Amino acid sequence: MHSLSLKLFADFNAGAPCCFRGRDGYRCRNLDAGRSQIGFGCWNPSRKYKVLACALERNGNGGESSSLNPTPTPTSSSSFLSRSQTYALLKQQMEVAAKSEDYKEAARIRDSLKMFEEEEPVLRLRRLIKEAVSEERFEDAVKYRDELKEIAPHSLLKCSSDATTLGIRVQVRSVYIEGRSQPSRGQYFFAYRIRITNNSDRPVQLLKRHWIITDANGKTENVWGVGVIGEQPVILPKSGFEYSSACPLGTPNGRMEGDFEMKHIDQIGSPTFNVAIAPFSLSTLGDDGDGF
Repeated sequence: MHSLSLKLFADFNAGAPCCFRGRDGYRCRNLDAGRSQIGFGCWNPSRKYKVLACALERNGNGGESSSLNPTPTPTSSSSFLSRSQTYALLKQQMEVAAKSEDYKEAARIRDSLKMFEEEEPVLRLRRLIKEAVSEERFEDAVKYRDELKEIAPHSLLKCSSDATTLGIRVQVRSVYIEGRSQPSRGQYFFAYRIRITNNSDRPVQLLKRHWIITDANGKTENVWGVGVIGEQPVILPKSGFEYSSACPLGTPNGRMEGDFEMKHIDQIGSPTFNVAIAPFSLSTLGDDGDGF
Protein backbone atom coordinates (compact mmCIF):
# COMPACT_ATOMS: atom_id res chain seq x y z
CA MET A 1 0.00 0.00 0.00
CA HIS A 2 2.39 2.66 -1.21
CA SER A 3 2.15 5.51 -3.68
CA LEU A 4 5.52 5.69 -5.35
CA SER A 5 6.63 6.48 -8.85
CA LEU A 6 8.13 3.49 -10.57
CA LYS A 7 7.96 1.29 -13.61
CA LEU A 8 7.90 -2.37 -12.79
CA PHE A 9 9.16 -5.01 -15.19
CA ALA A 10 9.38 -8.49 -13.74
CA ASP A 11 8.87 -12.08 -14.81
CA PHE A 12 7.06 -14.47 -12.53
CA ASN A 13 6.04 -18.07 -12.91
CA ALA A 14 2.53 -18.46 -14.20
CA GLY A 15 1.29 -21.82 -15.24
CA ALA A 16 -1.80 -23.74 -16.13
CA PRO A 17 -4.71 -23.12 -13.77
CA CYS A 18 -5.06 -25.62 -11.01
CA CYS A 19 -8.28 -24.29 -9.52
CA PHE A 20 -11.10 -26.76 -9.24
CA ARG A 21 -14.55 -26.76 -7.76
CA GLY A 22 -15.10 -28.66 -4.53
CA ARG A 23 -17.89 -29.04 -2.02
CA ASP A 24 -16.70 -26.08 0.00
CA GLY A 25 -15.89 -23.79 -2.93
CA TYR A 26 -13.08 -23.38 -5.41
CA ARG A 27 -9.68 -24.74 -4.47
CA CYS A 28 -6.26 -24.40 -6.02
CA ARG A 29 -3.76 -27.23 -5.83
CA ASN A 30 -0.32 -26.53 -4.44
CA LEU A 31 1.81 -28.84 -6.57
CA ASP A 32 4.95 -28.52 -4.47
CA ALA A 33 3.34 -29.22 -1.12
CA GLY A 34 0.73 -31.62 -2.47
CA ARG A 35 -2.13 -29.93 -0.66
CA SER A 36 -5.03 -27.65 -1.48
CA GLN A 37 -5.64 -24.14 -0.25
CA ILE A 38 -8.70 -22.05 -0.89
CA GLY A 39 -7.85 -18.74 -2.47
CA PHE A 40 -4.25 -19.51 -3.35
CA GLY A 41 -2.79 -20.58 -6.66
CA CYS A 42 0.06 -22.58 -8.04
CA TRP A 43 2.24 -21.86 -11.02
CA ASN A 44 3.83 -23.97 -13.69
CA PRO A 45 7.56 -23.08 -13.78
CA SER A 46 7.69 -23.87 -17.48
CA ARG A 47 5.77 -20.68 -18.26
CA LYS A 48 6.74 -17.06 -17.79
CA TYR A 49 4.55 -14.01 -17.60
CA LYS A 50 5.79 -10.43 -17.88
CA VAL A 51 4.43 -7.68 -15.70
CA LEU A 52 3.71 -4.51 -17.65
CA ALA A 53 4.94 -1.05 -16.72
CA CYS A 54 3.27 0.49 -13.73
CA ALA A 55 3.39 4.17 -12.83
CA LEU A 56 2.60 5.20 -9.26
CA GLU A 57 2.80 8.44 -7.35
CA ARG A 58 5.85 9.77 -5.51
CA ASN A 59 6.14 12.93 -3.50
CA GLY A 60 7.99 15.97 -4.77
CA ASN A 61 11.20 15.11 -2.94
CA GLY A 62 11.54 11.78 -4.70
CA GLY A 63 10.48 9.97 -1.54
CA GLU A 64 7.33 9.21 0.35
CA SER A 65 5.84 10.17 3.67
CA SER A 66 3.50 7.70 5.31
CA SER A 67 2.07 6.74 8.67
CA LEU A 68 1.04 3.15 9.30
CA ASN A 69 -1.58 2.09 11.80
CA PRO A 70 0.04 -0.88 13.61
CA THR A 71 -3.16 -2.24 15.11
CA PRO A 72 -5.58 -3.12 12.30
CA THR A 73 -9.18 -4.04 13.00
CA PRO A 74 -10.77 -6.77 10.85
CA THR A 75 -13.50 -5.36 8.63
CA SER A 76 -14.46 -8.37 6.48
CA SER A 77 -14.80 -12.09 6.90
CA SER A 78 -12.01 -14.48 5.93
CA SER A 79 -14.44 -16.36 3.68
CA PHE A 80 -15.10 -13.22 1.63
CA LEU A 81 -11.36 -12.58 1.35
CA SER A 82 -10.80 -16.17 0.26
CA ARG A 83 -13.46 -15.98 -2.45
CA SER A 84 -12.08 -12.67 -3.70
CA GLN A 85 -8.57 -14.13 -3.87
CA THR A 86 -9.83 -17.14 -5.81
CA TYR A 87 -11.74 -14.92 -8.22
CA ALA A 88 -8.68 -12.77 -8.85
CA LEU A 89 -6.53 -15.84 -9.37
CA LEU A 90 -8.93 -17.35 -11.90
CA LYS A 91 -9.06 -14.11 -13.88
CA GLN A 92 -5.28 -13.87 -13.94
CA GLN A 93 -4.88 -17.50 -15.00
CA MET A 94 -7.31 -16.97 -17.88
CA GLU A 95 -5.28 -13.98 -19.04
CA VAL A 96 -2.06 -15.99 -18.82
CA ALA A 97 -3.60 -18.83 -20.84
CA ALA A 98 -4.84 -16.41 -23.50
CA LYS A 99 -1.45 -14.66 -23.77
CA SER A 100 0.27 -18.03 -24.22
CA GLU A 101 -2.34 -18.91 -26.89
CA ASP A 102 -3.60 -21.87 -24.91
CA TYR A 103 -7.15 -21.10 -25.97
CA LYS A 104 -8.57 -24.43 -24.87
CA GLU A 105 -7.36 -23.79 -21.34
CA ALA A 106 -8.56 -20.17 -21.51
CA ALA A 107 -12.03 -21.38 -22.49
CA ARG A 108 -12.06 -23.85 -19.60
CA ILE A 109 -11.14 -21.13 -17.12
CA ARG A 110 -13.72 -18.80 -18.68
CA ASP A 111 -16.41 -21.41 -17.99
CA SER A 112 -15.14 -21.79 -14.42
CA LEU A 113 -15.28 -18.04 -13.98
CA LYS A 114 -18.83 -17.92 -15.30
CA MET A 115 -19.91 -20.61 -12.84
CA PHE A 116 -18.05 -18.85 -10.04
CA GLU A 117 -19.77 -15.54 -10.86
CA GLU A 118 -23.18 -17.21 -10.86
CA GLU A 119 -22.63 -18.74 -7.43
CA GLU A 120 -20.43 -16.16 -5.65
CA PRO A 121 -22.70 -14.53 -3.01
CA VAL A 122 -21.58 -10.93 -3.55
CA LEU A 123 -21.91 -11.05 -7.33
CA ARG A 124 -25.21 -12.96 -7.07
CA LEU A 125 -26.71 -10.41 -4.66
CA ARG A 126 -25.52 -7.51 -6.81
CA ARG A 127 -27.23 -9.09 -9.79
CA LEU A 128 -30.44 -9.64 -7.80
CA ILE A 129 -30.43 -6.03 -6.59
CA LYS A 130 -30.01 -4.74 -10.13
CA GLU A 131 -32.84 -6.95 -11.40
CA ALA A 132 -35.13 -5.99 -8.53
CA VAL A 133 -34.59 -2.26 -9.11
CA SER A 134 -35.14 -2.55 -12.87
CA GLU A 135 -38.41 -4.42 -12.21
CA GLU A 136 -39.38 -1.92 -9.46
CA ARG A 137 -39.39 -4.62 -6.77
CA PHE A 138 -37.90 -2.21 -4.26
CA GLU A 139 -38.75 -4.28 -1.18
CA ASP A 140 -36.72 -7.15 -2.61
CA ALA A 141 -33.90 -4.76 -3.47
CA VAL A 142 -33.76 -3.61 0.15
CA LYS A 143 -33.69 -7.22 1.36
CA TYR A 144 -30.83 -8.14 -0.98
CA ARG A 145 -28.91 -4.99 -0.04
CA ASP A 146 -29.21 -5.84 3.66
CA GLU A 147 -27.94 -9.37 2.96
CA LEU A 148 -25.01 -7.93 1.02
CA LYS A 149 -24.22 -5.51 3.83
CA GLU A 150 -24.12 -8.39 6.30
CA ILE A 151 -21.79 -10.70 4.38
CA ALA A 152 -19.55 -8.13 2.67
CA PRO A 153 -19.92 -4.52 3.84
CA HIS A 154 -16.94 -3.48 1.66
CA SER A 155 -18.88 -4.36 -1.46
CA LEU A 156 -21.49 -1.64 -0.88
CA LEU A 157 -18.87 1.02 -1.53
CA LYS A 158 -18.64 1.83 -5.22
CA CYS A 159 -15.41 1.84 -7.22
CA SER A 160 -16.08 5.52 -7.91
CA SER A 161 -16.79 8.65 -5.92
CA ASP A 162 -17.82 12.24 -6.52
CA ALA A 163 -17.45 15.17 -4.10
CA THR A 164 -17.44 18.97 -4.36
CA THR A 165 -15.71 21.38 -1.95
CA LEU A 166 -15.94 25.16 -2.46
CA GLY A 167 -16.80 24.63 -6.11
CA ILE A 168 -13.94 22.18 -6.75
CA ARG A 169 -15.33 18.84 -7.92
CA VAL A 170 -13.26 15.64 -7.57
CA GLN A 171 -14.37 12.49 -9.38
CA VAL A 172 -12.54 9.17 -9.03
CA ARG A 173 -12.84 5.79 -10.70
CA SER A 174 -10.78 2.69 -9.78
CA VAL A 175 -10.21 -0.57 -11.65
CA TYR A 176 -8.40 -3.81 -10.83
CA ILE A 177 -5.32 -4.52 -12.99
CA GLU A 178 -5.05 -8.29 -13.39
CA GLY A 179 -1.86 -8.25 -15.45
CA ARG A 180 0.07 -6.42 -12.75
CA SER A 181 -1.22 -8.47 -9.82
CA GLN A 182 0.02 -11.71 -8.28
CA PRO A 183 -2.90 -13.09 -6.23
CA SER A 184 -0.93 -16.20 -5.18
CA ARG A 185 1.54 -13.86 -3.45
CA GLY A 186 -1.06 -11.53 -1.99
CA GLN A 187 -0.23 -8.69 -4.38
CA TYR A 188 -3.08 -6.76 -6.00
CA PHE A 189 -2.77 -3.67 -8.20
CA PHE A 190 -5.50 -1.11 -8.71
CA ALA A 191 -5.41 1.82 -11.11
CA TYR A 192 -7.49 4.92 -10.57
CA ARG A 193 -8.27 7.99 -12.63
CA ILE A 194 -9.07 11.36 -11.09
CA ARG A 195 -10.85 14.29 -12.70
CA ILE A 196 -10.70 17.67 -10.93
CA THR A 197 -13.10 20.33 -12.21
CA ASN A 198 -13.03 23.94 -11.08
CA ASN A 199 -16.65 25.05 -11.05
CA SER A 200 -15.85 28.16 -9.01
CA ASP A 201 -15.07 31.65 -10.28
CA ARG A 202 -11.49 31.72 -8.96
CA PRO A 203 -8.32 29.98 -10.21
CA VAL A 204 -6.79 27.43 -7.85
CA GLN A 205 -3.53 25.54 -7.56
CA LEU A 206 -3.19 21.99 -6.23
CA LEU A 207 -0.33 21.96 -3.72
CA LYS A 208 -0.39 18.66 -1.84
CA ARG A 209 -2.23 15.36 -1.64
CA HIS A 210 -3.18 13.13 1.28
CA TRP A 211 -4.44 9.57 0.91
CA ILE A 212 -5.94 7.24 3.49
CA ILE A 213 -5.62 3.66 2.20
CA THR A 214 -7.34 0.84 4.06
CA ASP A 215 -7.08 -2.86 3.16
CA ALA A 216 -9.69 -5.56 3.80
CA ASN A 217 -8.11 -6.39 7.17
CA GLY A 218 -8.59 -2.85 8.40
CA LYS A 219 -4.92 -1.90 8.19
CA THR A 220 -4.71 1.81 7.37
CA GLU A 221 -1.89 3.83 5.84
CA ASN A 222 -1.72 7.61 5.47
CA VAL A 223 0.29 8.86 2.51
CA TRP A 224 1.26 12.50 1.93
CA GLY A 225 2.98 14.01 -1.07
CA VAL A 226 3.62 17.24 -2.98
CA GLY A 227 1.27 17.75 -5.93
CA VAL A 228 0.23 14.84 -8.13
CA ILE A 229 2.31 12.91 -10.70
CA GLY A 230 5.12 15.43 -10.27
CA GLU A 231 2.94 18.48 -10.94
CA GLN A 232 1.24 21.23 -8.95
CA PRO A 233 -1.37 22.13 -11.57
CA VAL A 234 -3.14 25.46 -11.80
CA ILE A 235 -6.83 24.95 -12.62
CA LEU A 236 -8.63 27.94 -14.07
CA PRO A 237 -12.36 28.56 -13.56
CA LYS A 238 -14.61 26.30 -15.65
CA SER A 239 -11.66 24.08 -16.59
CA GLY A 240 -10.29 20.81 -15.28
CA PHE A 241 -7.30 18.54 -14.75
CA GLU A 242 -7.14 14.74 -15.05
CA TYR A 243 -4.49 12.20 -14.15
CA SER A 244 -4.08 8.48 -13.56
CA SER A 245 -2.13 6.58 -10.93
CA ALA A 246 -2.23 3.25 -9.14
CA CYS A 247 -2.16 1.66 -5.72
CA PRO A 248 -0.76 -1.77 -4.75
CA LEU A 249 -2.67 -3.57 -2.01
CA GLY A 250 -2.06 -6.71 0.04
CA THR A 251 -5.71 -7.83 -0.04
CA PRO A 252 -8.19 -8.21 -2.92
CA ASN A 253 -10.41 -5.48 -1.50
CA GLY A 254 -9.93 -2.16 0.21
CA ARG A 255 -10.76 1.52 0.03
CA MET A 256 -9.17 4.91 -0.55
CA GLU A 257 -10.15 8.43 0.44
CA GLY A 258 -8.31 11.65 1.15
CA ASP A 259 -8.00 15.30 0.22
CA PHE A 260 -6.07 17.79 -1.89
CA GLU A 261 -4.58 20.93 -0.35
CA MET A 262 -5.26 23.88 -2.66
CA LYS A 263 -5.14 27.65 -2.64
CA HIS A 264 -6.67 30.48 -4.64
CA ILE A 265 -3.96 32.22 -6.69
CA ASP A 266 -5.83 35.38 -7.71
CA GLN A 267 -5.04 37.08 -4.41
CA ILE A 268 -1.71 37.22 -2.57
CA GLY A 269 -1.77 35.64 0.85
CA SER A 270 -4.86 33.54 0.24
CA PRO A 271 -5.10 30.72 2.81
CA THR A 272 -4.97 27.11 1.71
CA PHE A 273 -8.01 24.86 1.95
CA ASN A 274 -8.68 21.13 1.69
CA VAL A 275 -10.74 19.58 -1.09
CA ALA A 276 -12.29 16.24 -0.18
CA ILE A 277 -11.74 13.02 -2.13
CA ALA A 278 -14.75 10.92 -1.19
CA PRO A 279 -14.22 7.23 -0.30
CA PHE A 280 -14.15 4.71 -3.14
CA SER A 281 -13.58 0.98 -3.30
CA LEU A 282 -10.59 -1.00 -4.52
CA SER A 283 -12.08 -4.35 -5.48
CA THR A 284 -11.15 -7.32 -7.63
CA LEU A 285 -14.90 -7.88 -8.08
CA GLY A 286 -15.43 -4.37 -9.44
CA ASP A 287 -18.93 -2.95 -9.80
CA ASP A 288 -21.41 -2.09 -12.54
CA GLY A 289 -20.07 1.40 -13.16
CA ASP A 290 -18.47 2.33 -16.48
CA GLY A 291 -16.77 5.60 -15.62
CA PHE A 292 -17.17 8.88 -13.77
